Amino acid sequence: MATESSGNLRLSGLTKDFDTFTAVHPMDLVIPQGTFFALLGPSGCGKTTTLRMVAGLEQPSAGQIFIGDTDITDTKAYRRNVNTVFQSYALFPHLNVLDNVAFGLKRRGDKDARSKALEALELVQLTNVAKHRPAQLSGGMQQRVALARALVNRPDVLLLDEPLGALDLKLRRQMQVELKQIQTSVGLTFIHVTHDQEEAMTMADTVAVMNRGRIEQMGAPAELYDLPKTGFVANFLGQSNLGIGPITGRDGDLLVAEIDGSKVSIPASRSTVASGDVMFGVRPEKVRISRDQPQGVGSDLKATVVDVSFSGVATQYLVKTASGSTWSVYEQNLDVDPVDLRPGDEVWLAWDSGHAFGVPATDAPEAASALEEI
Repeated sequence: MATESSGNLRLSGLTKDFDTFTAVHPMDLVIPQGTFFALLGPSGCGKTTTLRMVAGLEQPSAGQIFIGDTDITDTKAYRRNVNTVFQSYALFPHLNVLDNVAFGLKRRGDKDARSKALEALELVQLTNVAKHRPAQLSGGMQQRVALARALVNRPDVLLLDEPLGALDLKLRRQMQVELKQIQTSVGLTFIHVTHDQEEAMTMADTVAVMNRGRIEQMGAPAELYDLPKTGFVANFLGQSNLGIGPITGRDGDLLVAEIDGSKVSIPASRSTVASGDVMFGVRPEKVRISRDQPQGVGSDLKATVVDVSFSGVATQYLVKTASGSTWSVYEQNLDVDPVDLRPGDEVWLAWDSGHAFGVPATDAPEAASALEEI
């Protein structure tokens, strides 16, 4: 029988050491009941190990795990009211869809197993294939069966371990929307582990970006994207144009820095650095590109076009600045006669200073590491 517990999931000093390294450094985290939470990060960052400790599949080296006021740290996995949906689906090939979903309930002697399984299949819109075997279903359908099998137990926490990784791009995006709708409908706590930033930002109420066993930054997707606090987050959650240089002064509420031979401004409230060297950043879609130096803009920079890529709704320009760093610019294709730029053209980049951010210059290696992981 599962342990009766409900409430927020709370990790207190949760740690996992292996023989040669620490996979998860002491972690304190509260995930409110009924929210969709994402652990986002590259392979080896500790996100799956954290999930496995919550599931009871990995014993913590230190710390505690609570659901509400109940300490489940030493509770066996099968006694925790926690279920996991894996990337591999893990369906029984010899059972039909309905029996797959009802399997756990039947083993516990639940007399309503069949009706509850049908309700779960209705939730994921698969009642019409209840008598099919898993091999007769598409990958997306199999994933929904696995989800129904987990949901039918009404867990306090549902863990999703890279659940969409085996699906093609179109189906993955469709499932992102469906998963969020299902979570909202059932009101359970979902914890989603992924390395895919789009998945995390599309579905989660809160995203925690992990790096080397620690949470670097946590917040709403829009908040993390608009104002990253570290170089790693700036490049792992989306893409950023970055440059390093000294802060040379202030202009009211703005910090003035020397980046790539140009003076740029950063709102002091959007910088975690107030003096010395700073890593300046601005998102590619916030930058405008033109042949002539614009007038009356917050900041600008001279560069040379390296590559032009047309993607339908937008054109991506890769440009090289005077210092040799490469920047990206995304321009929506709104004009009938767009700017005709080609590799080798000299251009000016301009942006509103209010969109810039500043993080420690010491984050440069971490920012580069994040780019390698994308």
